[in-house]
Amino acid sequence: MSSIRPRIRPRTRVLRPAVLTATAGALACLAAVALPSTSAATPTHGEACTIRPAGKNPEAPLSCLGVTASLDRLPAVGERATLTVNVKAQTDVKRAGLSVQLPPALRMTGEGSGFAAPTTDTFGQRTSRTLALTPGTRALTLQVEAVTAGPVQIQADVSDIDRPDPSRAGHGSVEITVGKAKGSSTKGISITKADATSAHGPVTDDRKTRPVAPKAPAPAPAASPGSGPSSPRATASAGATAQVCVSGTYRNRFQSAEGGSWNGKADRDEPVSNANITLWGKPTANSSTQKLATGMTGNGNGAFNLCYSPTTSVTSKVWVEFQTQAGGMWSVVDGNGRLYTTATYSLDNVSRSTGLGNVYANAGQSRAWHALDTLNKLWWNRGSTSTCWAGSQQDNRCTPITVQWYPGSTDGTYWTTTEDKIHLADNDPDSEHTTIHEAGHALMGKLYNGWWPNVTNCSPHYVNRTSSTSCGWTEGFANAVAFHTFNDTTYYWGNGSSLNLANDRTTTGIDASDACEARVATALVDLWSQIDGSWTKSNTMMSKTWQSSFREYFLTDRPDYGLDTGPKARNILYNHTIQY
Repeated sequence: MSSIRPRIRPRTRVLRPAVLTATAGALACLAAVALPSTSAATPTHGEACTIRPAGKNPEAPLSCLGVTASLDRLPAVGERATLTVNVKAQTDVKRAGLSVQLPPALRMTGEGSGFAAPTTDTFGQRTSRTLALTPGTRALTLQVEAVTAGPVQIQADVSDIDRPDPSRAGHGSVEITVGKAKGSSTKGISITKADATSAHGPVTDDRKTRPVAPKAPAPAPAASPGSGPSSPRATASAGATAQVCVSGTYRNRFQSAEGGSWNGKADRDEPVSNANITLWGKPTANSSTQKLATGMTGNGNGAFNLCYSPTTSVTSKVWVEFQTQAGGMWSVVDGNGRLYTTATYSLDNVSRSTGLGNVYANAGQSRAWHALDTLNKLWWNRGSTSTCWAGSQQDNRCTPITVQWYPGSTDGTYWTTTEDKIHLADNDPDSEHTTIHEAGHALMGKLYNGWWPNVTNCSPHYVNRTSSTSCGWTEGFANAVAFHTFNDTTYYWGNGSSLNLANDRTTTGIDASDACEARVATALVDLWSQIDGSWTKSNTMMSKTWQSSFREYFLTDRPDYGLDTGPKARNILYNHTIQY
């Protein structure tokens, strides 16, 4: 409204990590919402749990369960090794679920420590068992054999089946590069630049297709940094010769927490939308590599069609490279800030257009591509009136959302204003809700144009417990972004556990008031859907005036910007135990 002047508040950047981070600690207690008693929602005085799953982020939730994996040797192809899984408990757990997953390059040999017979699919072998744990460490072993050379990751997960939340769960992994000859295997893996994974038949995927149709103004073509995706396009070098095109569909196979359970996440096979792509080639065998064309994969279908005008009758070599970046608007990088790239095999002696069919992202990069594609779901329904993430930024002067992830990462789960980067731990991308929750913090930072509230009493904080009105506001907004994006109220963790967080005045186990982030999140979603018609008006308001609490958002700013706070809106708040 032109007659309203935004209130100018001090743009104080709070430098304490506890204030700036939106962490796994915020979600560590989500499971408590569904518990029958409030005492079971958070660790009791007898559960002084201290296991820290994240090594770099001091805000990561402390857990009562932990797990590590190690090999007694580095096997080369044809060699065997003993995999030891150490499960640590700091409290009694009647039913702890332990699952172990091996990649296709490794296989289990024989029985081990009472594990179930392994199942095999495109992602490798999985086995599991249920344990009754008492405080202490328990070691279990499996015999494994290397069958293929290359980078591999072994994963182990433990969780309390009856209380499946991050404060009673742990994830561990070990990464090695299997060599072909004895003594040639090494610790660690390098997958930032890798070849496409061969297609071995379709993966059964029963998930309903989620809408990706634009619900916001289409962004400008991705021709320069800061621009976003719209539709597939390609640019090519000028030339008089008839164009040659390379086409196909780019897809990713990944495991999804939004399906499956603690001992087996759902297998997915889906197209990658709006990924930057480059067509490289060598006109002759002795010429240097040249960039022949650029473009993006199609929104919702992963299709690509890159065309160029050859300078010779036959092009010696041509290949396609896919990057974990969407225009200039969002990207996924490794621990060194580099984009992940998957390249197709080289086409030799090309003289006419060629179709590659389905091209699959490198399996080791699967989680990076999953995170990239998850952000695409938020982009098309971001509630912005500009071609940027937020209306506070002008067209062609946008700042991107950047996600850092790498295999085995313990640097997560959080976002900070200081670097404006999301840090995801190893299995975080398996949960689209986790990725979007953190993106919700990044979105709020953009709406506020770099300003951030002075958040107090937020470390630790529990979704079902009162913390502070500022913590309830920032964490509640991030949860609401995830619920709004996926049109649900169920939160999923990277280990496959989930809980429905729908609540009203009769819900037990959740504290009342706007200092509880669960109440704020569900109230926001209901306001956006039942009162505002969408969240675009709300986001536009937040880009012009900034809030430190839900009270300020509702009582002061909504009326100033023409958003309803009448009886129906107040009844929504009352239903979620928020009364003003």
